[in-house]
Amino acid sequence: MRSYLDFEKPVADLEAKVEELRAMPSGGIGIGEELTRMEAKAAKALNDLYTSLTPWQKTQVARHPQRPHCTDYMDRLFTDFTPLAGDRKFAEDAAIIGGLCRFRGEALCVIGQERGYDTQSRLKHNFGMAKPEGYRKAVRLMELADRFGLPVLSLVDTAGAFPGIEAEERGQAEAIARSTDASLALGVPNVALVIGEGGSGGAVAIAGCNRVIMMEHAIYSVISPEGAASILWRDSTKAQDAATSMKITAQDLLKFGIIDAIVAEPTGGAHRDPEAAMDAAGDAIASALSAFGNYSPEEIRSMRAEKFLAMGRKI
Repeated sequence: MRSYLDFEKPVADLEAKVEELRAMPSGGIGIGEELTRMEAKAAKALNDLYTSLTPWQKTQVARHPQRPHCTDYMDRLFTDFTPLAGDRKFAEDAAIIGGLCRFRGEALCVIGQERGYDTQSRLKHNFGMAKPEGYRKAVRLMELADRFGLPVLSLVDTAGAFPGIEAEERGQAEAIARSTDASLALGVPNVALVIGEGGSGGAVAIAGCNRVIMMEHAIYSVISPEGAASILWRDSTKAQDAATSMKITAQDLLKFGIIDAIVAEPTGGAHRDPEAAMDAAGDAIASALSAFGNYSPEEIRSMRAEKFLAMGRKI
């Protein structure tokens, strides 16, 4: 059953009428013509709505509960996936899933943040908010990939790193910093794909890559709109204003040179046609990785450094 966001109510009403017409016995007078008319009207309303989304509406779409998650991308795009668990220091962290696989016939290391779908899986994956052991696992996998010359793909989807006391006790900031450093230091190509919400250092920790790609309705920022509103105005209800001011959408970030490409989503968001969205993402990943096939490790590191050092410079 499709879940609608608050701003999608006009579309929800039209699509409900379409379903009512489809459920009516065939052969009724004018039903076929009315159904065709209502389907066209609903499709136009959806298209009009999604061509003019506000940053806050994009934030809601990025967090849509039916949006494809990390494990969906892994199931769709990769074969022979072998998960590797644990940081070899403290524990396994299910908020970050990683391992070795094949992508279109080529060996690859993939690291992704999984939020979970229902209460049980969300608790298991801690809502995609990794603890220090999760980032140390990511470092272990990146170093393993570097040793064997395997490209690294990061699937980013987190509200941020876990802020609990136990995470701080085990060195959360240090773990995030080391993961960021490991990502920037790789001698193999690495690509990050922001599939939903890329929040704070928890996202950057695995996104210091040669190429950073975003899904069309994903968001990527140093803090959530609610968090920024609470700090700036001491009022989380101003999240809509914060989302607009922070320039967190893929379109704004591409314009500023923070990301490198945008993957178009089906009309209505990736949750409307997950297979098409994930296939388009796969094409973008393949294109990004192919650009680094003939470069040495030193050249790959240098290009990555130049990319990040250029951010914020005036031309």
